[in-house]
Amino acid sequence: MKHTLRSLNVMRDKKEMITWLTCYDYSFASILEETELDMILVGDSGGMVMLGFKDTVPVTMDEMIIFCKSVRNGAPNKFLVGDMPKGSYEISNELAISNAMRFVKEGNCDAIKLEGGVDVLERVSAIKRSGIPVIGHIGLTPQSASSLGGYRVVGRSKIEETKLINDAIELEKAGAFAILVEAVPPQITKKITSSVDNLVLGIGAGKYTHGQLLILHDLLGLFGAFRPKFAKSFVKDVIKEFYEGYETLELDFKTDGIRELSKMAIKKFITMVKELSFPNEDYSYSE
Repeated sequence: MKHTLRSLNVMRDKKEMITWLTCYDYSFASILEETELDMILVGDSGGMVMLGFKDTVPVTMDEMIIFCKSVRNGAPNKFLVGDMPKGSYEISNELAISNAMRFVKEGNCDAIKLEGGVDVLERVSAIKRSGIPVIGHIGLTPQSASSLGGYRVVGRSKIEETKLINDAIELEKAGAFAILVEAVPPQITKKITSSVDNLVLGIGAGKYTHGQLLILHDLLGLFGAFRPKFAKSFVKDVIKEFYEGYETLELDFKTDGIRELSKMAIKKFITMVKELSFPNEDYSYSE
């Protein structure tokens, strides 16, 4: 059964961790559809892992919509979030609403995500008032990484800590139903989570969240250019099991290779998040 805002909040209330992965194409989406994964993010990171851009800045709305359509075709029963690319929401409320509507009408998304804190409150409110659920994104925000001094941990100074907490509070007031916290030390994330009532999801933000996100290509070790400290590849956790049991596995001849191995790694991620064994200290940042 596909999740709704209500069912995701019920998970939080029951202290059940939410699992979230990125995806950009039909083939991998169809694998995710066969797992217990709770949410899919069609991230602008697709510009790097699928289109070969050096960062997420060049990604366009048209490219994002193609990604979303592909993923929805493969995963019709997953809660799908479209990631608004740089330039698709900053200029005006009208542009932000128009592009958010494209994610819903053309990409068949259930919600959108956009980067920024107090600087995007008007956009969050406008999109929410148009009837589209919004997820905020604070900490390391890749679209504006240059203004942060590059891809780095955020929140180690008292000024940054205070800003992160204030951003989370204000995003909630503006109508965001969830907040993604990226590349933040766990103890700071803990303060953020205790400062708001809505969902707090993490990517490289430690264990004090209501759910965990990873880039699928990091989880599978498919992206060779760069992998951050927090991005565990789960393939090594299951590859021995896969090959030792390969001869006895009852696999369809169409899915007896990378597809099955990928599914095993994804299921391992889901299990470890649910059991609270990921992320541990090895995949978290120090203060």
